[in-house]
Amino acid sequence: MNALSIPIQLPQGQWAGIPFAILGAVAMSLGAQFQHRGVSKVGGDTDTLNLGQVGGLLKRPSWLLGTFLLGLAIVMQLVSLGLSPLIVVQPVGAIALVFTTFLNWKMNGTKPTKQTLTAVTACLVGVSGFVLITAFYAVNNPITDEKLLAVVIVLLVILIATGIAYVLYRERMRAFSYVVVAAVLYGFVAILAKVVLSQISFGLVTWLTLTALGGLVIALLLGSYFVQLAYASGPPDLVIAGLTVIDPIIAVLIAIIIFQEALSMPSYASALLVIFGAIAVIGVWLLSKTHPEVALRKSRALDNIE
Repeated sequence: MNALSIPIQLPQGQWAGIPFAILGAVAMSLGAQFQHRGVSKVGGDTDTLNLGQVGGLLKRPSWLLGTFLLGLAIVMQLVSLGLSPLIVVQPVGAIALVFTTFLNWKMNGTKPTKQTLTAVTACLVGVSGFVLITAFYAVNNPITDEKLLAVVIVLLVILIATGIAYVLYRERMRAFSYVVVAAVLYGFVAILAKVVLSQISFGLVTWLTLTALGGLVIALLLGSYFVQLAYASGPPDLVIAGLTVIDPIIAVLIAIIIFQEALSMPSYASALLVIFGAIAVIGVWLLSKTHPEVALRKSRALDNIE
């Protein structure tokens, strides 16, 4: 089987990627706000979106502007990773969560509470600790066809499980559920994009490469749909929290478990990894429970029932 080694060449100025990472974080925050505004206009007071409403998003200038800004954020993040090590720029991406929280406050008047700020802090501490520990022990192993096939199979299982769960439980799903699903799918998108682009650059395009590319596109489209559902049922800072916390955790877990890029990690570091990951996910969960906009939606729902 072919093995693909992805060499990483860093410039002497390893901090050069930080400005691009900051620009990407700001673009992501603004993009989330504008997409959320577009979804709110189309979806009204409902907590979900049908296919007709999703099509209506293409006619909303605010949503289109938000989509452009999110695309710009992705480009900036890729540039930053090309200029600096992950350990330098990945924690910078968490600025998006802080910026989005206060931007949402200024634009929509939803002042963050102490509980909200505690949840945001937990997200930042958890994801930063998780990424830093991983960066110290991760190694760049060759990605064999067997490993890539394993990623594709796991993604297929997740896609099937997601479809079944959505059909059976969509009436019970809320913003937190949508964010988690989208972030998991985006984690696979990040890994597959890295592998597929590298294989194409090395001229190693096979049926497996094309299969991985197909899985990437499906995961990206489905993840984007769940992000819009999350916007319809929750605040933009909750969405950004999930994407900036759960997405990198999933990508790192794939690298550790399937690509075996952390075989040298000692047991105490593995324990810390679990602790920091749990703190980050709990932070997202707390944000979904304590955010003022979430509480307001619950209050309106109860009024409608009465």
